[in-house]
Amino acid sequence: MKYSFDMHIHSSLSPCASDDMTPNNIVNMAYIKKLNIISITDHNSMINVSSAEKIAYKRGILLIPGMEVNTKEEVHILCYFRNIEEGLEFGKLIYDSIPDIKNAEKFFGQQLALDEEDSVIYREEKLLTSASSYSIDEIDKLVKKYNGIIVPAHIDRKSYSILSVLGFIPKNLDISTVEISSECNEEMIEKMNIKGIYNIITNSDAHDLWQINEAENFMELSSLNLNEVFRYLRNKEKRIK
Repeated sequence: MKYSFDMHIHSSLSPCASDDMTPNNIVNMAYIKKLNIISITDHNSMINVSSAEKIAYKRGILLIPGMEVNTKEEVHILCYFRNIEEGLEFGKLIYDSIPDIKNAEKFFGQQLALDEEDSVIYREEKLLTSASSYSIDEIDKLVKKYNGIIVPAHIDRKSYSILSVLGFIPKNLDISTVEISSECNEEMIEKMNIKGIYNIITNSDAHDLWQINEAENFMELSSLNLNEVFRYLRNKEKRIK
């Protein structure tokens, strides 16, 4: 069966995201838009994922534990995990690896950790968008250690993408899937020379509720479960449509 997805959504924990991007609002918008699979991928943290997972479960939506890591090279890498516990352990390492710079809320925006009722647990004071001290190679190895998978984010963009920073995708990295933005067209895909080499997925990178994707991107799975999603993302023989 085909299942709709949007696996790159920022919550109010990301300073660049709207305060309306609460766990309940995100899940309910995904439900309205008939999405089957979502992932909340905040910058360098998974704190709001636990609250969202419980809400998603009630709505019959599969939530993949995730995070968008900003590597030492200033490359954004999506990291997905099989369970929240392993993701949170990885998240602690990433949190400790970013510089202790205080978030300037008036300039960057608030970083809100929320519970299942969307009540504020605390405001994160450390700026989460900073670059980690871990390189792409190190992130690749760490994510594998925690049974996760990495997907280079928005590789077609001119900033914070693996192609704009490095100019290529290193062959030593365990990468089967890459993400392109919704603005990427067939001509751009051809120029990047990724077609037929990697699975290609399109996510929203939503920072506001209205930006969350409609049910227009699908992956074909035998059933709706996390293992199937991981199997699909790892299989270079399949292509996401």
